[in-house]
Amino acid sequence: MEYSCKDFKVGKCEGEKIVDGETIPLVLEPRDANRSDLESLLLGLNENKEWFEEMIIKNSAVLLRGFDVRKAEDFNDIVETFGWEDIRYVGPAPRTHIYKMIWTANEGPLSEFIYYHHEMVLIKEYPKKVILFCEIPPPEGGETPIVPSFKVTERMVEEFPKEVKEMEEKGLKYSFSAPSNSDRNSMRGRGWEDAFGSSDRKEVEKRAKGLGMDVEWLENGGLKTILGPRNLTKVFEGRKGRKMWFNTIVGMHGKDISSATMADGTEIPEHVVKRCGEIIEEESIQFKWEKGDVLFLDNYALLHGRRPSLPPRRVLVATTK
Repeated sequence: MEYSCKDFKVGKCEGEKIVDGETIPLVLEPRDANRSDLESLLLGLNENKEWFEEMIIKNSAVLLRGFDVRKAEDFNDIVETFGWEDIRYVGPAPRTHIYKMIWTANEGPLSEFIYYHHEMVLIKEYPKKVILFCEIPPPEGGETPIVPSFKVTERMVEEFPKEVKEMEEKGLKYSFSAPSNSDRNSMRGRGWEDAFGSSDRKEVEKRAKGLGMDVEWLENGGLKTILGPRNLTKVFEGRKGRKMWFNTIVGMHGKDISSATMADGTEIPEHVVKRCGEIIEEESIQFKWEKGDVLFLDNYALLHGRRPSLPPRRVLVATTK
């Protein structure tokens, strides 16, 4: 599939990698210096929708750079150009709605590392695309590292064939505890009332069931969600038959407010979880954010996270089907 397009030219960014013949991320810049304005960008995207979406699937990540994208409204116009359906975020990250399809990314302390994950990986309906816009780049750190998920599967199967086979056959089970009210001093501090959009416990139970969760109410007013069985890996159409490492065992295993086991309760060996975390880090790709960057991620194919940074940093997000 060709990169050529009359409205964009291929650029480069520090940190990009060639993975299985694909450039991640694929950087697209204005074809001409006098076509970097928002109107030209929207026109170019509108005229090349199918090609652009093919590039997202082919390269797993596409970075628009060098365009005059300044605010949430501009970002929303870009997202809405494609006609993709919005999908409401469900998860522990504290976020604020900004404008139409646009939200803040995780508002947890910038000093903390947000671990690699596929967005909403544990929910029955997860986004196909995660789109990020850098409104204020951090002075230091704050990268959004991405990881080709199939590479993690390949290496885990190579190093732990027996353990991977057992997890594949049994499936996985997770638990997570959320407070009643949101704590924005924690990257996992979203309260259950905000997460489920209701303070009515019966309604929350109904919505949780619709998302494939069982719930337990805690004495402190919090809510424990239990999810399982869930797959260890998944194969998605149009992605070369690759097995994606579509789970969050490293992020949830053995934590104070979360757990990850096999679906029958069998513990996942600690050394397997530890090595998996090392493999994910070794396969990571990252670049420095620049003001106005818009990053399209194939959520089926990539894990993503957030490096610690100095303030200020403001990255906005949209999630779509």
